[in-house]
Amino acid sequence: MTQSTGKMKLAVLTSGGDSAGMNAVVRAIVKIGILRGCETWIVREGYEGLVRGNTQAHAIHAELPTDASALKCAHHGVPTNLTQNLRFGDGDLLRDGTGDHHHGRTLKGRFIVRVGWDDVRGWFAEGGTLIGTARSAAFRTPEGRLSAAHNLIKEGIDALAVCGGDGSLTGADLFRSEWPSLVSQLLTQGKITEEQAERHGHLKIVGLVGSIDNDMSMTDLTIGAPTALHRICEAIDNINSTAASHSRAFVLEVMGRHCGWLALLAGVSSGADFIFIPERPPQTIPGGTWEDDMCEAIRGHREAGKRKTIVIVAEGAHDADLKPIRAEYVKDVLTERLGLDTRVTTLGHTQRGGRPCAFDRILPTLQGEEAVKALLEATPETPSYMIGVRENKITRVPLMEAVAMTRAVADAISAKDFEKAMSMRDPEFFQSLEGFFATSTLFKEKQLPHHRRMRVAIMHMGAPAGGMNAATRAAVRYCIKQGHRALAVHNGFRGLLDDNIHELSWLGLGTNRTLPDVDLGAVAARFQEHNFHALLLIGGFEAFNALLILENGRKHYPAFHIPMAHLPATISNNVPMTEFSLGSDTSLNALVDACDSIKQSASASRNRVFVVETQGGKCGYLATMGALATGASIVYTPEQGMSLDTLRPGHAKGRSEGRMVIRNECASTVYTTDVVTKMFKEEGGNLFDSRSASLGHTLQGGIPSPMDRARAARLSLRCMAFLEEHHDALQKQVGKVKQAPPESAAVITIQGSALEWVPVQEMVQHADMKNRRGKTAWWGEIKDLVEALVGRPEIL
Repeated sequence: MTQSTGKMKLAVLTSGGDSAGMNAVVRAIVKIGILRGCETWIVREGYEGLVRGNTQAHAIHAELPTDASALKCAHHGVPTNLTQNLRFGDGDLLRDGTGDHHHGRTLKGRFIVRVGWDDVRGWFAEGGTLIGTARSAAFRTPEGRLSAAHNLIKEGIDALAVCGGDGSLTGADLFRSEWPSLVSQLLTQGKITEEQAERHGHLKIVGLVGSIDNDMSMTDLTIGAPTALHRICEAIDNINSTAASHSRAFVLEVMGRHCGWLALLAGVSSGADFIFIPERPPQTIPGGTWEDDMCEAIRGHREAGKRKTIVIVAEGAHDADLKPIRAEYVKDVLTERLGLDTRVTTLGHTQRGGRPCAFDRILPTLQGEEAVKALLEATPETPSYMIGVRENKITRVPLMEAVAMTRAVADAISAKDFEKAMSMRDPEFFQSLEGFFATSTLFKEKQLPHHRRMRVAIMHMGAPAGGMNAATRAAVRYCIKQGHRALAVHNGFRGLLDDNIHELSWLGLGTNRTLPDVDLGAVAARFQEHNFHALLLIGGFEAFNALLILENGRKHYPAFHIPMAHLPATISNNVPMTEFSLGSDTSLNALVDACDSIKQSASASRNRVFVVETQGGKCGYLATMGALATGASIVYTPEQGMSLDTLRPGHAKGRSEGRMVIRNECASTVYTTDVVTKMFKEEGGNLFDSRSASLGHTLQGGIPSPMDRARAARLSLRCMAFLEEHHDALQKQVGKVKQAPPESAAVITIQGSALEWVPVQEMVQHADMKNRRGKTAWWGEIKDLVEALVGRPEIL
């Protein structure tokens, strides 16, 4: 039986269906817990492991240091004792799945296992859950929960982090509410002492949502959903080529019993022709059927020249009478009514598997940190919290409120109250659905009268970024629906001056870095010549700068008195005031893929350090978030710069599994990647070797990530609504000369949990124009977290 040490003893378990990112949660909670002075444990096989407990004693690893001088007070002044929590010997058994083998060291008979720093090293790159998950019938019984309480008290554990779906989180809250009575029963039965009963009078609980369906209310994303979306879109991208080759139709069935998020976002990201989701059954005109509507929509797409057809069906899809809609039936309709050669692809559990994408490493890590904070701050009076996210802000919400709203959505669907079901989804869901209909439907009649229609110039600026074309596609299709004319300005302002302009029906824009002040008068003349009513700029800092020049030019050129919007798109994510830019997610995933391969090479070689150089200009976002997603030992950014002191390698004690240093290309003009690599090699001597890898323009290319594609469509449509709103306001002005207000030239930004329009003149106050980045960076503190998670502050 474990003796009390006065510090919080924290256990983490995964329950319900597995999802990519669960291992990142476990790793983050264990490491942050150790840094905050806690003892950390894992529970194998979910709630079933709690019920079974330990029938075998722990065998502490022989290498565990016991020197009291190892104690350090380096993390927020909290005694972390990292070296005394380095490893307990079971990490390899958990990672390679040999824990239940009979020979040698085994986990057989042990379900609540002490783990240390090294035991979870590198877990964030693994799919599924290495600590196992199981459906537990025993935990649903009072006797099972009594056994679970006894097993936790025996090990001295007083805090529990649960990663799972709504059922798992409900079980956690029920366990907490029953805890005092369970402790009382155990005391009455003589299974625990009065001292134990007093010490364990309160169980601290926190929930994190692991679900590929993204079906939990009060959070924008659940852990595992982005990776599942990646798997679906990868499959559709692969199917597209064969579908186009044979002019076939494909019907894909994806997961989502009560939530259509995967089907919806996959439809938006892949340009599907039709989708079926539980929250919004296909709506039909009186006397018609959804089969008629689907065939009419797809027939229109075929007549417009499409050679392929993609229909996505969520597994929980149904019609307005709750009659299930099956992929096979959809195939039969397309074959019989339209004569299309149709195939069905059921993706099944491939959606759950594989390595987590970048966001499913970053989000669980940040949520894991917040979960530990919530447990440390918990009192008997505070509710059990669920850790969520709104846009870019990690949130805490009362766990049972989120569960109740989630179940209310399913109840509304069962009651055929689909409007209520939609109202309880997050705003992004509704906007994405509207966006899908706006960009996938060919309307026979234009939606706006002639006097409200615009000639909209669309221009790409700066370096290419994933999502640029997706944003343009959404804007063009919206223009066609409304009756606007979308005019492509090829190759930026240089293309405008060269009169390289044509009306868009689909896409294919080039990009250029030339700013309009190259000849502002000539630019204004082109605006007037082509009678632009609105301008949509898609690009990075160059586009922001161009918008600023055009707004300032309004003093002298009436042609610039039109609404102008900037949609940030740059892998550097250096546009001021916005926390995300199109292309940054795509680039992060390219960085993660490259670094995973590099770490594999490093771990296969002798003790080796790789110095990886990334793009990003004078903004360290890509390097910092990439370091968090790949477990880099050190990250060097232009914001913090480099010095001899920061160049100390400082590799944490423990096993080498291929260590990396990530350096932004502009972190220092003196300490270049080559210099840093040579310094590490020289200082490493016989301890470690050093190599370098420059990722260069590989971070710009490749297929845009689903998150960038979906965000591009959503933000592009918001931009078009902005342009329409300000165009209508200008039309209402009396007089021949129109005066556009300053707020009609603005940048769409993501700030915390909201989308905000920021006038370009206001944004200048927050911009470091010399270094082409914002004056403040929301991700600045993450650099400290990166180094804390590899133990760097502990050993310097």
